[in-house]
Amino acid sequence: MTSRAAPLPRSRLRPSGAGAVVGTVTRGTTNPNRLRRMDRWIAATHGAELRRAADPVAVDLGYGAAPWTAVELLHRLRTVASRARVVGVEIEPARVAAALPYERAGLVFRHGGFEIPIPQRPLLVRAANVLRQYEEGAVAAVWERLCARLAPADPATGSRGGLLVEGTCDEIGRRHVWVALGPEGPRTVTFATRLGSLDRPSDLAERLPKALIHRNVPGEPVHAFLRDFDRAWAAAAPYASYGARQRWIRAVRDLTADWPVTDGPARWRQGEVTVRWEALAPRVRP
Repeated sequence: MTSRAAPLPRSRLRPSGAGAVVGTVTRGTTNPNRLRRMDRWIAATHGAELRRAADPVAVDLGYGAAPWTAVELLHRLRTVASRARVVGVEIEPARVAAALPYERAGLVFRHGGFEIPIPQRPLLVRAANVLRQYEEGAVAAVWERLCARLAPADPATGSRGGLLVEGTCDEIGRRHVWVALGPEGPRTVTFATRLGSLDRPSDLAERLPKALIHRNVPGEPVHAFLRDFDRAWAAAAPYASYGARQRWIRAVRDLTADWPVTDGPARWRQGEVTVRWEALAPRVRP
């Protein structure tokens, strides 16, 4: 991550007895079950880290005008880590006030932004559809700030530390792309979709996270990846007679010849594919 990113905007809101809240108010659009694909992936890939932690705290950053996604995150994490706790963080005080009646054991709501106003170093920060409104140049600074708040890696236990999952999805969660980052920075990019709604893999381009969406142009790695994915999808057309899932699996399998795919058929069957960040990272502008 570069230190030359544009400075973060700061809101004028200040919580009692604390410094400035960092960030700007989002539109707050949310729907029940919207983040199911992201949550399912987190539970599968980060569940072991959550189980081994003494205090597995997760943050739903920018949950929006209603607390559904935070409530659902707690439920899904507890299917793999029974001691998991969730803190919903929102920069708009009225949204926090509206969420308070939904607090329960393991779920609380706090006013704040990218500074993440909790004493713990969280093992998970989920930020879905939060950076969509920001300038591309601000993303690296946001990532750096959030990664610095994650629980650190612990070589003695084999822990890789906390995880930041930042990405974008459509209004009902059929198409989703996210970047996973550890304390050291970005690790992977995951594409996830409801296969029955997909015409071609490049349909996911409109849901690329802010760090990548403006780089879907010739000469950029993410553009080349989606081009190759479409070609593999077309070549796998004979498998469509067995269903969209089998066609997707075949297309992803073909992609592995040229791209560093990090997962396997168990995830592909879910309509997912995860690629190393380095392979898709934007090229440095001259």
